[in-house]
Amino acid sequence: MVANMRPSALAEWAFNLIVLVFATSTIAQPFVIPSGSMESTLMTGDHVIVDKLAYAPSDGVSSHLLPYEPMKRGDIVVFRYPVDERQNYIKRAMGFPGDHIRLQNGIVWRNGIRLDEKYVQHVFGFAPDQYRDNFPQGTPRSGELDWRAEQMLESCVQAGELIVPPGKYFVMGDNRDNSLDSRYWGFVPEENIVGKPVLVWWSYEASEKELTDFVNFGHVLDVATHFFTKTRWDRTMRFVRTTG
Repeated sequence: MVANMRPSALAEWAFNLIVLVFATSTIAQPFVIPSGSMESTLMTGDHVIVDKLAYAPSDGVSSHLLPYEPMKRGDIVVFRYPVDERQNYIKRAMGFPGDHIRLQNGIVWRNGIRLDEKYVQHVFGFAPDQYRDNFPQGTPRSGELDWRAEQMLESCVQAGELIVPPGKYFVMGDNRDNSLDSRYWGFVPEENIVGKPVLVWWSYEASEKELTDFVNFGHVLDVATHFFTKTRWDRTMRFVRTTG
């Protein structure tokens, strides 16, 4: 089977094997999905390996040894959360520098083209929200936005569209109706991009509180007791399809 793989796919397989065996914080990083903002692409409780070299500069000898690639529109990316850079977030890169972005009834339009986003999930039961669904023209609720988002709306909106400035990215979750993303806290600076998820090495059914409260003894006990029954075996050791 390996003999029939494309060179780029073979390189990715080789890289993932290297990560699993020799992973360090320099080239790879474990990351757990703590919320449902990327469902159903990535589920709460997915434990992923993040390739931190994927978008590194591709010059020099190292470019011939590892599968570097340019970041693409629609890629899933891990980044330092601009509101608190001690935290890593994961979203889909929807807008690149110079792009014109708007939403109309929950549908994304980029540079005048309506996007066909088969990965997007719209959960029935959420009430219509003019700001969320018709960004940036809708009116946000009082106190809903971080000051960075308020500044974004003041300085980067023209003719009802958001224009992404140089060195910035506009990101959104795939669970489009339930995602705290760039609509609410603004752009992701280029230097905040950490990498991309490449592999779900383990997936476990757990709540957001259990996954974010690291001193939760109950979660440790739950894993010890229900490891086999709550592990999502169909998702474990699955490669992440990171491009839209």
